[in-house]
Amino acid sequence: MPLTPQQQIDAAPMSPAQIIVTLLGVLLFALDGFDVMAISFAAPGIANEWGINRAALGVVLSMELIGMSVGSILIGGLADKYGRRTSIFACLLIMGGGMGLTAMAEDVTTLSLLRFITGIGIGGLLPAVASIVPEFANNKHRAMLVSFAASGFSLGTVLGGMVVTELLQVYSWRSIFVFGAIVTLLSIPLVYFLLPESIAFLCQSHRRNALSQVNQVLVRLRLSPVEALPELPKPKNEKQLNWLNLFKGNNLIATVCLSLMYLGHMMTFYFIVKWTPKIVVDMGYPAAQAGGVLIWVSVGGFLGSLLFGTFTRWISPRNLTLFMLLMSIVSIIAFGNVGNQIDVLSVIAFIAGLFTTSAIAGFYTLMADAFSTDVRAGGTGFVIGVGRTGAAISPIMAGILFAAGSGLSSVAFLMACGSVLAILSVLTLVSKQRSAAAEADLV
Repeated sequence: MPLTPQQQIDAAPMSPAQIIVTLLGVLLFALDGFDVMAISFAAPGIANEWGINRAALGVVLSMELIGMSVGSILIGGLADKYGRRTSIFACLLIMGGGMGLTAMAEDVTTLSLLRFITGIGIGGLLPAVASIVPEFANNKHRAMLVSFAASGFSLGTVLGGMVVTELLQVYSWRSIFVFGAIVTLLSIPLVYFLLPESIAFLCQSHRRNALSQVNQVLVRLRLSPVEALPELPKPKNEKQLNWLNLFKGNNLIATVCLSLMYLGHMMTFYFIVKWTPKIVVDMGYPAAQAGGVLIWVSVGGFLGSLLFGTFTRWISPRNLTLFMLLMSIVSIIAFGNVGNQIDVLSVIAFIAGLFTTSAIAGFYTLMADAFSTDVRAGGTGFVIGVGRTGAAISPIMAGILFAAGSGLSSVAFLMACGSVLAILSVLTLVSKQRSAAAEADLV
């Protein structure tokens, strides 16, 4: 019996075209990482140019996060309906256009609106990329390649930070968004020529020309064309958005557990990302050194994602993710108790970045495995969208705790509890999946 297209991908060695898909994933994650940090680097210049207070600046910073939540949920669902490639194009256009217009903004209201719109593109890009990379990877290397692609986020923050530092020595804050817009728009031709549509999506889409499109992609992957596509159930209501299926049957457990997992860990992750500079400055160090400590968080995150992918060759992604979450808790608590020696703080920040970010890389693997093709991008988008809520809540919660008189050690301990919630959520999901598998075997 001939192999289906997906069975061929699962079993065959990785072709150059598949490796290029992963490299494009790294690039797209890097664009996401750069855009997320761009507004943070621009914030001081914006405040100085327009003379706005911290409250107004806080609104500007939060609008992007709100847009990202909307984009993750909305465009993630559309990627399951219209295709991963189409959604990636749309998100890149939104991001590039939004960043270009941001550079021309003349008031806080316009800037806030543009950051919200740009956030929609950023939020929608992640679930589409996080879905298409595993769908082009074989079984042997899938977890490793998903983790490798996810490392692009930290790479984008590190390299972007280096470029922005040089730009700000000569130009205003607007140059950050001009640079971001140019790089984002230049990536569109690369995606057009080098990124094919997902075979898994095409087989699920029931398009009239799906067979022809699948065979064209198979030839690019150096695999054998097929005479017919596998028989897959057709949706009862094609007009219904696929992400509504996330709340039906076994999908409901996966959606709830993975959403709580992502939300909890984002609260822990964004504590170390958002508060590190302020914590270091309050210890008496200049802002430049505080920024250096934050860079070590990103460097650790990049290395952690690469190491996570490497170790999946010997350890299951689920168990490795649980270990990274456990070490995230330990490293965040250590950060709160290490004292005020800048060298030691940098080392602990590096370690915390390594474990917290590598756990996130593991999340993408868990989501790819938990959701079927018809809801994979929508499920990933919903989980990320809910997780962005944790990202928004985290710095606010830490600020309230600090304002109430809590010390760094106490705040770090409480913020580390977000990763505790993530561990409990993963364990619950695993337990439910095993129960469902046991019931299926009995039937």
